[in-house]
Formats: sequence, C-alpha cells, structure tokens
Amino acid sequence: MSTVLITGAARGLGLDFTRQYAAKGWKVLACARKPDGLKGIKGDIHHHALEVTDYEAVKALSKKLNGEAIDVLICNAGVGGDREQRGQVLGAFDADEMRQVFEINTLAPLMMAEAFVGHVARSQQKKLIAITSILGSLANNNGGRYAYRASKTALNMEWNCLAKELGGRGMICVVVHPGWVQTEMGGPMAALTIDQSVPSMVELIDRLKPEDNGRSRL
Repeated sequence: MSTVLITGAARGLGLDFTRQYAAKGWKVLACARKPDGLKGIKGDIHHHALEVTDYEAVKALSKKLNGEAIDVLICNAGVGGDREQRGQVLGAFDADEMRQVFEINTLAPLMMAEAFVGHVARSQQKKLIAITSILGSLANNNGGRYAYRASKTALNMEWNCLAKELGGRGMICVVVHPGWVQTEMGGPMAALTIDQSVPSMVELIDRLKPEDNGRSRL
C-alpha cells in the first residue's frame, strides 16, 4: 500500500487531495489544525492535528511516525495574506503580516521536508511535493501581492536546493502550480474548480520520474 502525507488536509485543495488519494486506496496521513472537514470521507485516513508552524509539533509527529514509509509528501498548507492592504501594496506594508505569510508558505514546508525526508527516502516513490503558484514566477510578475509572490519564489528556490541535495538518493523534489482555483484564497472568479485542479495534480504526481527531480510544474 502506498502512503501520502498531506498538510492543510481539511479544506480547499488539501481536502480534495485527501479524497483523491483515499479513493485510490492509499493510506492518507491527513495533517490539519482541525479535522472537521475530513468527516464523512471514506478510506484509510489517519488524521493528525498539526499546526505546520509549530516546529516542535512537526518534530514530534515525525518521531511518532518513525518507521513509516511515506511515498508522497505534499506540502499544501498555505495562506494568501491580506489582499486588500497589509503586505500586498506599496505604502501599506505590515511586517508582522508579511512574516506570517513567509512563515506558513516558505519556512513551514522546508521544516516539514527536513522532518520527513527519512520517511520519504525509505518509500518506493520518494516524492517531495510543494504546492507553489505562478505568482512566484519572476518572468510572469505584474506587480502587487509582495508577500505572497515573494514567499512562493523563495519556496521554489528551497525545493530546487532540496532537489540538488537529495537527487543522488533517488528522491524526486518538485513544485506544482495548481492553477487559479476557486478556493477561499483563489476566489469565486478563478478559472478552475477544485474538481478540475486536484485530479490533474494527482495524475501529474503519479507520472513523476527521477528525471523530473528539480523541475517546476507551472
């Protein structure tokens, strides 16, 4: 049986990742602050209460799952920040708001990768996945949303570094852009529904091979 660990698993993209992998017969380690959204989903789902910025809790979960082989680690938890003002537009920066965006979107995924790299390394598939955004692309930048854009750009660099360090161990480190999706973050005018985005990402992750290590799927 294959195993996936998903952060932010109780809502939005993470919740549908949980549904999709459970329906495929995988063992799902669903990590979220609150398990309410996971009720009613059928399958081999194991909920673990986790705040991804509580790094002692991350280490404790890693220890609790010692010996578990995790085929796919999906660092999905993320925030968009305050779109209207703080950390988004010049003249209205709020340092605390920007730090929070970076903490959740950039530092937390790296700490998860560090804590669970051994679990992934002992699996068959050996895949470390981070959910990024096209808004983190330097080539496609049209300004604004400073904190969110910069946090995803930094995330991309982190995963590129992981790919270089871990590729020799047969691991596959890839960042994946879900598209502009109708979530709480993406808003109702987004081009894709969750039902369109997540199955495509699951299919993409399934197809990843060692030669894909270090690539960005934008």
